[in-house]
Amino acid sequence: QAHMDESGGGSVQAGESLRLSCTASGIFAPTYCMAWFRQGPGKGREGVALIDSDGDPSYADSVKGRFTVSKDDDGEKTTLYLQMDNLRPEDTSKYYCGAMDRDCYFRDEIPSADEYAYWGQGTQVTVSS
Repeated sequence: QAHMDESGGGSVQAGESLRLSCTASGIFAPTYCMAWFRQGPGKGREGVALIDSDGDPSYADSVKGRFTVSKDDDGEKTTLYLQMDNLRPEDTSKYYCGAMDRDCYFRDEIPSADEYAYWGQGTQVTVSS
């Protein structure tokens, strides 16, 4: 069983930046696909950014050019990052880190939330105008 732990959320003004982190440990391979999702009140979970087993990123159209996903592995744990620049009020949401229990290879595509086996507890991002 993998354990996912997110951090880095907060409240900022429009145009500012935040960096989210998600640390995965336990029964987890560093090549497993990992992604960031967000979910607003009463809404479904929306894919924001994914990094596949080759390290190739995919982004939702709404965040392209503003968000950057990356991943680091130190042999004991894998950490997924989401650098969010030029934040907008519409980015306000709870952000979740998800991981599959397998390798995957995607280009410009973020599979739906049903494809992910492991989830973190979420971290709130609030952007005010």
